[in-house]
Amino acid sequence: MADGLTPFLLFGMLMCGLLLHTVSKHEASVDEPSKKPNFIIILADDIGWGDLDFNQSGEKGNNTPHLNLISEQGLRFTDFHSPASTCSPSRAAILTGRYGLRNGVTHNFAVCSVAGLPLSEVTFPQLLRKAGYYTAMIGKWHLGHNGPYSPTNRGFDYYLGIPYSNDMGCTDVPGYNLPQCPPCDSPGPQVIRLKRSEHRGCYSKVGLPLIENSTIVEQPLDLWTLTEQYRSASTRIIRNARERGQPYLLYVALAHMHVPLVPPGRPDDGEVYAASLREMDGLVGAVKSASDDADRDNTLIWFTGDNGPWEQKCQYAGSGGPFMGKWQTNRGGGSAKQTTWEGGHRVPTVAYWPGRIPANTTISTLLSGMDIFPTLLSLAGVTPPSDRRYDGIDATNVLLHGDQTGHEFLFHPNSGAAGKFGDLQTVRTGKHKAFYLTGAAEACGGATGRQQLHDPPLIFDLERDEAEETPLEVETPEYQAVAERIARRREELLWDIATDKSVSTADYSTDKSAAPCCDPRQAVCRCHTLG
Repeated sequence: MADGLTPFLLFGMLMCGLLLHTVSKHEASVDEPSKKPNFIIILADDIGWGDLDFNQSGEKGNNTPHLNLISEQGLRFTDFHSPASTCSPSRAAILTGRYGLRNGVTHNFAVCSVAGLPLSEVTFPQLLRKAGYYTAMIGKWHLGHNGPYSPTNRGFDYYLGIPYSNDMGCTDVPGYNLPQCPPCDSPGPQVIRLKRSEHRGCYSKVGLPLIENSTIVEQPLDLWTLTEQYRSASTRIIRNARERGQPYLLYVALAHMHVPLVPPGRPDDGEVYAASLREMDGLVGAVKSASDDADRDNTLIWFTGDNGPWEQKCQYAGSGGPFMGKWQTNRGGGSAKQTTWEGGHRVPTVAYWPGRIPANTTISTLLSGMDIFPTLLSLAGVTPPSDRRYDGIDATNVLLHGDQTGHEFLFHPNSGAAGKFGDLQTVRTGKHKAFYLTGAAEACGGATGRQQLHDPPLIFDLERDEAEETPLEVETPEYQAVAERIARRREELLWDIATDKSVSTADYSTDKSAAPCCDPRQAVCRCHTLG
């Protein structure tokens, strides 16, 4: 009888094995989506759309091989925009997913700023940290450096970097800049006096600090070693996160390509910008390599820029590529950083996630740096607070599935050269772009254009005229239809912001005592605690 039961026992054992295998497989499929992805956001400073090899037409350079590879292995965006055309407003909008008129940051903070990004605003690092992420930032913050406004109080577990732009403080060995800046004052007892020197635009009385968490570890910092410090810290964070088995957010806000430029080898003047691009690309490559080694298939790398090139820096400024803003340049002045011409806010952007983002794809969907906020939260399974209104859109389907749905309307606020800070002076919809206000930043050579209000607005067809040279004729049916749509949507947004109870107001007051200083008794607050 026992022998007779054997086939039944064998059959039962087989079925149990199949059942256990099925349950195990089911559990794996349930667990797999719950493994939260890692995020690496790399933000270049003052980079031009045409700076990267893959965005160049004709004979291409060979300055960005690592970013070229990311483009080949991932997704390249051709119509991606920074949320503003200067530093602080762009970064605030990226971190909050909201226009500056909502988050309160409409122009740059200064060395002596007492505050920063309003404390009422919520950043995506804060939300990811609450969801179990380890959050780290390397690089330029520029959203307030005092007390509660510092990075470690706005969502980051770890921070290493500079509190603002790398030209907002002196260094002992200055880099390439226009005007050429002198070194810091000599060591010795001195009362801190924050002012720009007789060299226009140069600080000489306060050293540029390097901050780790909430401590100044070097002042003035050595710009010529900053890239290596950023590289070392970034790769260490990635390795440590893997060892802990904890999902992480790494936000790398590069010093490149903001002046002063400090490329290795001290090249000839005409090669400085290209050498700096190669150095930046090498840093990006090191981050990608560390990420690939640690958790390649579960890490999204997203590279973009905070605004376009700083034209007045001449040979030390990047290229906007075909986006030249000719209507403006023909009348004098620059048309990149500090303006709402395409060169001021259309930035080179790529995303890489092996196995999730299709390789070697290009998309022309209209997107903004504000979209990083809702997209990362969506991918992490985190719901943003419902007590405020957002302007970014969830681009998950664009990244992963090639969805062509982007912004129906995208507004470009003034944050530099013309008009009141934060004005929604330019509106984009589809291939059309309308200017209600034009003005110009300083161009190489010093020329600036005259500020002009436009009623009716200037409207350009960017498909036919990417250089923004010749606006549509007002009398044409095309102009009339576009102008009506844009005007209606612009008024709707302004009313929406006016009735938004979650709008914040930034404090832009300054005080000399607010300048970061490790030792006021020393010239330029001199201290070196790094080994």
